[in-house]
Amino acid sequence: MNFIVDPREIEKKSMSIIEESLPRLKAMDFREREIVKRVIHTTGDLGCIDLVNISPGAVEAGLEAIRKGRAILTDVNMLKTGLIADRMSNFGVSAHCLISHPEVIAEAGSTGQTRAMVAVRKGAALAEGGIIAVGNAPTALFEICRMIREGEAGPALVVGTPVGFVGAAESKEMLMEAGICHITMPGTRGGSTVAAAIINALLIQA
Repeated sequence: MNFIVDPREIEKKSMSIIEESLPRLKAMDFREREIVKRVIHTTGDLGCIDLVNISPGAVEAGLEAIRKGRAILTDVNMLKTGLIADRMSNFGVSAHCLISHPEVIAEAGSTGQTRAMVAVRKGAALAEGGIIAVGNAPTALFEICRMIREGEAGPALVVGTPVGFVGAAESKEMLMEAGICHITMPGTRGGSTVAAAIINALLIQA
């Protein structure tokens, strides 16, 4: 059996298949289209074309934050690790995740809150005017939405795609009602790989 081994050729072929399979992608704004294509490529699910929710101005806000070198805060290390490092360095963008910080671990243990929730609360100031990305923990997204509502956090963009059956859908509904630029995937589906794909699509476009 012959198969493609060049990573760039694999990606190019994948994107071509996605475009051929979904002609209505051509009707989308090209910047939003690239985000949706990355999500589809990451999940292997053509149905994601109907699941990605991009608020008005979200792409522009994300691109501006990147071009200004604003930081990215993630809820878990898996998401941080999935970001394209050389693209971030081109713009002087740093990525942060505090979930393994000793103070976060201690506070989570003493309060009974999830480490992700404590981590984004402690790290939100790092991403002031930047991007906060939650790909795993609904509790982290609930906390970010609360902080935005109460004026304790001011990111330019929130990418919220926590996955699961407890709180995930509800946290994303809260995000869509928070009055902040956002990119999300309503419902139970999502994950850190989806959030990373969204941010990487922005980094590539920037």
